[in-house]
Amino acid sequence: MTTPDRRLLLGLAFGAALLGGCEQLGIPDPAKAAAQAEADGKAVGSACRHAGRAIEDCFTLNPAAPRAAVFAGWKEMNDYMAEKNIPEVAPLLPPPAPPGAAKAAAKAKHAKADTEDQTEDTATDNHAKADEAAPAEAESPRKRRRAAD
Repeated sequence: MTTPDRRLLLGLAFGAALLGGCEQLGIPDPAKAAAQAEADGKAVGSACRHAGRAIEDCFTLNPAAPRAAVFAGWKEMNDYMAEKNIPEVAPLLPPPAPPGAAKAAAKAKHAKADTEDQTEDTATDNHAKADEAAPAEAESPRKRRRAAD
């Protein structure tokens, strides 16, 4: 071998080593990311079906999962469970809240806070009125000193 052949061979080996380490550098591979999302979606769908959840509930609980993959996993698990006579496992979590329930809860919480603020304002006003209406003898010495200042 001559020297240019060795340099070419060494350059190719070095280039292959660099390209092989792309995953370690944190460079994402779109094909692997898509395959992972597909697998995750199928796993989510099959878990939802095994837990006896409707496909719509599964979509609501997992909005980031690809719907097609979730449905495929749900359908595969449904067929498998029917074939093997596997019963559904009761989910331990309560069913998801209907859409818009979070907004209604926030409005109710906000209204409750407003009501509490009004109640506190009313109570403060009532205490002030009671202090004004009370005779001077009923006041404590501390209150009389503050009033004199």
